[in-house]
Amino acid sequence: MTDAERAEQIMRFIYALRSKGVTDANVLRAMERIDRGAFVRGTFAARAYEDTPLPIACGQTISQPSVVALMTEALEVTPRDKVLEVGTGSGYQAAILSQLARRVYTVERHRPLVAEARATFDRLGLTNIIAMAADGSYGLPEQAPFDRILVTAAAEDPPGPLKQQLRIGGIMIVPVGQSDAVQTLVKVRRTESGFEYDELRPVRFVPLLEGMARE
Repeated sequence: MTDAERAEQIMRFIYALRSKGVTDANVLRAMERIDRGAFVRGTFAARAYEDTPLPIACGQTISQPSVVALMTEALEVTPRDKVLEVGTGSGYQAAILSQLARRVYTVERHRPLVAEARATFDRLGLTNIIAMAADGSYGLPEQAPFDRILVTAAAEDPPGPLKQQLRIGGIMIVPVGQSDAVQTLVKVRRTESGFEYDELRPVRFVPLLEGMARE
C-alpha cells in the first residue's frame, strides 16, 4: 500500500467515525494515530478499517471502531487520569486510551490475549500501558482508586467491586444487560453521596465472566 492509499484509508476511517457521531477532537486524533490493523490478524486483516467488530483469538472480538470511539468519548479521559480497562482483548481499546491518559491498566482473563497484546504494545512503543492476566470482575484493588474505568464486557449490573475502585468524581463506562441481544451502555459517575447512572446507547458485547479462562 502506498502512502497516499494509506492516507486515504485513514481519512475514510475517520470520516466513518464522525458520521456515527464521534465529535471529540482528542478521541479522533487518538483513533487516527493508533493503527487498528496492528491488532487484527490473519484473514480478517484486510477488514481492519471497516466499522465492524471482528473475531480474534480465544473466541473474543475486537470491537467496532465507532463503539470504541463513542465509549472513549463518554469516559471523558484527561491527561492526568489513571484508567482501568476490564477486558483487554486485542489491546486496541487500551491503545486508544493510552493516547489520552497518564497510565492505563488493562486486565484480561485469557492469558494468550494478554501476551499478544503486550507484544503489540511493545511494537507500537506504547509504554504507559500495563497489561496483566486477572479476573476483571474484581478489578485491580492493589492499584485503586482509578479516575476512569472502562468495561468491555457486559455485566448484569455495574459490578460492585469496580464501583468501589472508582475515585470520587470518577467515571465508569460499562455495558449492562442480561442477554447477548439486549444491552445498554451505562455511564456511572461516583459522587460524594453515591453513584449517578446515565443510559447512553444500545450495544452488544460478550458477557463479563468471573474467573480465569482455561486455555
